[in-house]
Amino acid sequence: MRIGVLTGGGDCPGLNAVIRAVVRKGVGVYGHEFVGFRDGWRGPLEGDTMPLEVSTVRGILPRGGTILGSSRTNPMKIEGGVDRIKKNLAEGGVDALIAIGGEDTLGVAKQLSELDVKVVGVPKTIDNDLNATDYTFGFDTAVNIATEAIDRLHTTAESHHRALICEVMGRHAGWIALHAGMAGGANVILIPEKPFDIDRVCEYVESRFKIRYSPIIVVAEGAHPIEGQMALQAGELDAFGHVRLGGIGEHLAHEIEKRTGKEARTTVLGHIQRGGTPSAFDRVLATRFGLQAIDAVHDGDFGKMVALRGTDIVRVGLDAATSELKTVPESRYKESEVFFG
Repeated sequence: MRIGVLTGGGDCPGLNAVIRAVVRKGVGVYGHEFVGFRDGWRGPLEGDTMPLEVSTVRGILPRGGTILGSSRTNPMKIEGGVDRIKKNLAEGGVDALIAIGGEDTLGVAKQLSELDVKVVGVPKTIDNDLNATDYTFGFDTAVNIATEAIDRLHTTAESHHRALICEVMGRHAGWIALHAGMAGGANVILIPEKPFDIDRVCEYVESRFKIRYSPIIVVAEGAHPIEGQMALQAGELDAFGHVRLGGIGEHLAHEIEKRTGKEARTTVLGHIQRGGTPSAFDRVLATRFGLQAIDAVHDGDFGKMVALRGTDIVRVGLDAATSELKTVPESRYKESEVFFG
C-alpha cells in the first residue's frame, strides 16, 4: 500500500515520534510505501507532498514540532475541497491516510471517512481534551514545562511580595492548568469549566499575603469570570470557528491590583508549552500510537482512532473521539480547591 501521513492543528511534542514509528514499522514489517503531506489538510488539498522513508525519519524522535509542517486548514470550508482531496489522493496513488491531530483535524478525518476516504486517526493535543482516550501525547510535556515555570515564579513572587499569575493553554478544558497548578503548588487554579468569582480570587490573594507568602495563580487561557464581573475582549476566528484567546491573565492582574492594592504580574507561557523536546512519557505514548495506527491501516480497519485505555492502546471510532470534548470533571477540580488560599 501507499499511505499518506499528515499532521494538523497546533504543533505538539511527540508528532515526529508518531511519524517515525509509522514509517519504521510500515516499511520494515509490512513493506508499505509512505508519502508525507505538508502542512495538515492543505497537503492533500493542494497535492503538496514530500518523501517519507526510513532515512527521512532517522533522528527525529527527540525533536519537537513536525517535519511535515502543520496548519489549521479546514477543507470542509473550501468549495470543492473534498473532491480535490479525493482527486489528489487518486492521482498520487495514495490508498489510505493517517491523520495525526486534535479535535479539528480528526473531525475532518471523520467526515472524509464517511465520504469513503480511508482514514485512521492518531490523537494529538497538549490540552488533553480529546474524548475516548485517557491521555494525548504532548500533554505531559506541556504540564512539565508549566510546572517548571511555576516553580520559578514562586521564588520571585516571594522576593518581591507580588501576586504572580501564570497563564497556560486550555481553550475549553483546564487539564494543563489543573495538573500544573497542583504539581507546582499554586494557590488558585482557574479553568474554563468553572466560571470564577473575582471577589473570591481576591480573598485568596489577601489571605495568602496575611501569612507573609505571595500567591501564585494559574489560569487557563479559556477561563472566564462569572458573567458581569469583568469585561473581556473577543478575538478573531480561525478556520474552524475558534476565537483566538489570550489576555485573561492581564485582565486578572489588573482586577487584583484594583481590588486588593497588591502588586500583580502576569507570565503568559503561550507557545513555550508546546515547543521543544517531548518528555519520555510523550515519546513512548506517541511511538505506541504510531505502531498501532499502522497496524490498523494494514488491517483495513478504517474510520478508527487509536486511543490509550489504562496501559493498552485500543481502536475506537472517529465519531467517539470527536463527539464531545473531555473536560475537567467537578470532582477533580474540588480536589485542587483544598489548596486554594
